[in-house]
Amino acid sequence: MSSAPRADGICATSRFLPFPRMEVFAAFSEANRLAAWWGPDGFTNTFERFEFVPQGRWTFVMHGPDGTSYPNECVFLDVSPTNIVIQHTCAPHFTLTVTLEDAEGGTLLHWSQAFPDPQVAASIWHVIEPSNEQNLNRLHAVLSVSYTHLTLPTSDLV
Repeated sequence: MSSAPRADGICATSRFLPFPRMEVFAAFSEANRLAAWWGPDGFTNTFERFEFVPQGRWTFVMHGPDGTSYPNECVFLDVSPTNIVIQHTCAPHFTLTVTLEDAEGGTLLHWSQAFPDPQVAASIWHVIEPSNEQNLNRLHAVLSVSYTHLTLPTSDLV
């Protein structure tokens, strides 16, 4: 569920994911898993640098379905299993805070993008809202595949 950008330039959404919090965290902390879902539908990623530690750099190129490449530069400010903070250091400038909470049957993910210029947030909201929802749909899909492979069906238990 997304909300329109607030007057202070924050765009936020939340999503329940039926997976353990540490599985959701791993989808952020492991470069190959993150590359598989990061971005809206049809996008792929090439990671050039991925240092998942506080003050670590993340440099990557998102490749759009039309062949356009979008260079991105970020810094990880916090990387705990309950809080991931990513500062997007190229335009458009924002800080993404992802909070992961244990919830019955899974994880509640809160996704909040804080833009220093509220007018920028308002002007690109038409891109942010569907892109973030698609991004989280892709996260769910990757978790569905990876988590299924990590758990044994009940019939295989001895």
